[in-house]
Amino acid sequence: MSIEKDYLEKFIKSTEMAAIGAYPYVGKGDKIAADQGSVDMMRKQLNSINMIGEVVIGEGEMDEAPMLYIGEKVGTNTGQKLDIALDPLEGTNFVAKNLPNSFSMIAVCEKGKIFSAPDTYMEKIAIGKNLPKNLLDLDNSVEKNIKLLAEAKKKKLNEITACLLKRPRHEKIIKSLNSLDIKIKYISDGDVSGAISVVDKSSDIDIYLGIGGGPEGVLAAAALSCLGGQIQTRLVLNEEEAKRAISLGIDDIEKKYNIDDMIKGDVIFSATAITNGEIVNGVKDLGDRYEVSSFALHKDYKISKKVKNYHLK
Repeated sequence: MSIEKDYLEKFIKSTEMAAIGAYPYVGKGDKIAADQGSVDMMRKQLNSINMIGEVVIGEGEMDEAPMLYIGEKVGTNTGQKLDIALDPLEGTNFVAKNLPNSFSMIAVCEKGKIFSAPDTYMEKIAIGKNLPKNLLDLDNSVEKNIKLLAEAKKKKLNEITACLLKRPRHEKIIKSLNSLDIKIKYISDGDVSGAISVVDKSSDIDIYLGIGGGPEGVLAAAALSCLGGQIQTRLVLNEEEAKRAISLGIDDIEKKYNIDDMIKGDVIFSATAITNGEIVNGVKDLGDRYEVSSFALHKDYKISKKVKNYHLK
């Protein structure tokens, strides 16, 4: 069964409104206000949609997030039963500092078909399309994965470009990449857009790797599922987080998750840029209205499009 086609435009509007909600705070140094602005607008839009929706990845648990918390019911309680993973503002620091690549994002699956990843760290490795299935593995060394990828893409090692978050925890990975003479593109935030960049035609990135957020890994998997890319992930848990994961029903805390483990069946994905991004441009204030640009996908209907819309103030 597929998600009804009409839902795509409604979910695009939810990320558009969230982006507009964050826009007044661009460059103002207040990431909390920016996040709240996006959450308020996305929640209002989601609650206008005829669906029986539930947030499975959101702003946190009920006691730490008053809105769009994990388990919150959204929609009019009529229509399809849908599970929703969302990040109303991915790249809060980018908005606060007026830097590129902040987005409002949402992924939607049928009930019970999206992995409800706990809000912990996650190892990730993502590559593009038209490559042998399960080509890379988190248990391989960085060197082995890079060599397998270069061979599959018929590239020399020094022609491979890797993307990863610039974090002290990645020093070992960076050392391995440098030893192979790999080009590195560092990002300071924006984990989802970093992973998606491996399938973007205008990007030269061949591989995304490193440790980032668990919920962001699932959002990236949703987009890559539509676009034919690959991602493998594994939760990174301390002792307390491991107990919590087990209580949430995750039996094997060492499990490696491929796309089919995280996203089952049909999926809708929408990302609207708040500040200018490499995929689409950010919100523009045209005086009496806002111009918003989004990147939207609907897997079963093979829809992949960039859309520009206008909303009156």
